Amino acid sequence: MNRAPRTLPPDPSTLSAHDRVYRSLRTQVMHGQLLPGQSLTLRGLGKEFGVSMTPAREAVHRLVAEGALSMSSSGRVATPELTTERIEELASIRALLEPEMGGRALPRAHLALIDRMEAINATNTDAVLRGDAVTYIRTNLEFHRTLYLRAQSPAMLAMVETIWLQLGPTMRALYSRLRRNSPPPYHRMILAALKAGDEPGLRLALRTDVTQGLRHLTQ
Repeated sequence: MNRAPRTLPPDPSTLSAHDRVYRSLRTQVMHGQLLPGQSLTLRGLGKEFGVSMTPAREAVHRLVAEGALSMSSSGRVATPELTTERIEELASIRALLEPEMGGRALPRAHLALIDRMEAINATNTDAVLRGDAVTYIRTNLEFHRTLYLRAQSPAMLAMVETIWLQLGPTMRALYSRLRRNSPPPYHRMILAALKAGDEPGLRLALRTDVTQGLRHLTQ
């Protein structure tokens, strides 16, 4: 089978100050590097990223529009704090979109892709054993995103990533509290379905991974 082309990330040196702050802060939120309700200030962001307040403000407004940050009427900026009902709503949306993306990706799921996903899952498992919540969240999302890129459905992927953004800080807090010491079995089910070319099995495994995984965290 043909190997997938590798998509290289943008060269940081070519990004504007606004884009650099936006991309870095977006990654921090999505990967759970920031806790729910954590306050952010433009002055603090400017100092952290070595920029003026203008690009920091532009990046914040962009992330507020995506639901990655919240802004109060007084102008206080913070990461979102999600209720159990909100988490379940976002999980339901993921359960609709992600199996569809998996189904679309399956015809392009070559051996190199599966090998890459297995390597990511090994790192994910190691993060669970070490209790490293941030690496667990990052590699969990990387596992899914690696598959979904093969769906060639950029609008759908953008919607999924917006949901991941909203969930990131809450996932970090819930996972840290749970202190689980064994990886969930659903990634192995996903890999097995990919190897077998089993679309119904893949859709079921993805749906189960999303719904059962989040339900386990909120119990």
